[in-house]
Amino acid sequence: QLQASGGGLVQAGGSLRLSCAASGRTFSFYRMGWFRQTPGKEREFVATIIIRSSGGTSYAASVKGRFTISRDSAKNTVYLQMNSLKPEDTAVYYCAAAQTDSGIYWTTGGYSDWGQGTLVTVSS
Repeated sequence: QLQASGGGLVQAGGSLRLSCAASGRTFSFYRMGWFRQTPGKEREFVATIIIRSSGGTSYAASVKGRFTISRDSAKNTVYLQMNSLKPEDTAVYYCAAAQTDSGIYWTTGGYSDWGQGTLVTVSS
């Protein structure tokens, strides 16, 4: 089970940190990630991190250099630090987890478990 939190309203240029707490069978997760979705659009990839061993990360081009994904293995929690936020970052953010390396981590099909979403609103 994944529980996302940390969303809210922030002015452009501000920062927010999202958290995704995993419970249950967390030992089986290979990677976790964040996606976001706005009304009428498909859910899009934001960032991902490998949970087992390397901790390697990948980011969407639109957030690279502004967002940082990290993990706290002791707390079974993944974070998304979002800096220099822009109005176009406004979306519902979802955390997700994959039990295996699907090779398609940038797509929703690459993940088996999803959290409930947390709304991020960036005002101009």
